[in-house]
Amino acid sequence: MERKPLGLQIKKARKQCGMTAEKLAETCNMDTTYLRQIESGHKMPSLPMFILLCQALKVSPAVLLADYLPAPAYEERDRLHELYRTLTPEQKELARSLLESMARRMDGE
Repeated sequence: MERKPLGLQIKKARKQCGMTAEKLAETCNMDTTYLRQIESGHKMPSLPMFILLCQALKVSPAVLLADYLPAPAYEERDRLHELYRTLTPEQKELARSLLESMARRMDGE
């Protein structure tokens, strides 16, 4: 696995969250220098650190591993996830309610 694409995805997700490298490093209890090495592709995070990064960035591992996974299986879900992230809390609640209602209706409830 190449380190550079993963680092770029982490950096992109961090910026989309509006987090500084310092804040993300602090949230994950890591040194800022280490995070910058990960983002630049010089270091590869351990699996536990990768999980912490996903949690702190509020993204699924599939989002950060997009360059390594087959696109068709994840493309639609990731597109919806990115759209969802742009919604206000009220819009997110409405979207959840609509989807739950549609799912119940489709299940015949």
